[in-house]
Amino acid sequence: GWKRNQWRRKTSGGWAEVKNVDLWKQLDVLIGKHEVRFHHVKGHAGHPENERCDVMAVEAAARYR
Repeated sequence: GWKRNQWRRKTSGGWAEVKNVDLWKQLDVLIGKHEVRFHHVKGHAGHPENERCDVMAVEAAARYR
C-alpha cells in the first residue's frame, strides 16, 4: 500500500511520509531480486531468535540516546 500511496501513510491529520522510507525502498528493490517469505513471529513469546533480536535492538537503541 505504501508504494501505491507514493511511500506515504495515512495519519489522523492527513498523510505523512513513511518512516525510514529510504530503507523501505531499498528493501523493496531487494525483495524484487530474491524469493522472500515473511513469517509473523509473536514478540516476547519465548522464541529464542526473536528474543535475541530484541536484546540486540535495545542495546543498539541505548547507544543512540
